[in-house]
Amino acid sequence: QVQLVESGGGSVQTGGSLRLSCAVSGLTYRYICMAWFRQAPGKEREGVAGIDTIGSTTYADFVKGRFTISRDNAKNNLYLQMNSLKPEDTAMYYCAAGTSKYANWCPLSITQFPHWGQGTQVTVSA
Repeated sequence: QVQLVESGGGSVQTGGSLRLSCAVSGLTYRYICMAWFRQAPGKEREGVAGIDTIGSTTYADFVKGRFTISRDNAKNNLYLQMNSLKPEDTAMYYCAAGTSKYANWCPLSITQFPHWGQGTQVTVSA
């Protein structure tokens, strides 16, 4: 059974930092694509950052230069370091995982990911 469990969310002021973690278990794919998505109230879920099996990363424009995604392949853990946080970053953040055709392929698309965590709330106050 595949499980993804996020942690590390919380409340910070503008300019602050948080580090999200996602503990992943039960995945047996050869190539695993992993990503972070977020969803604010009344808005659609959107991709934040993705990372493929060999560590190549993709970022949404609105987090480039502020967020860093990383993974520990030995543990199948996923991380998101978030710096210079803004009020518009306030959302529920979700960890996602899925199989990949190739080691260096990981599109930041919801349809790519069949496995999701329960989410962790990030709130940034002005």
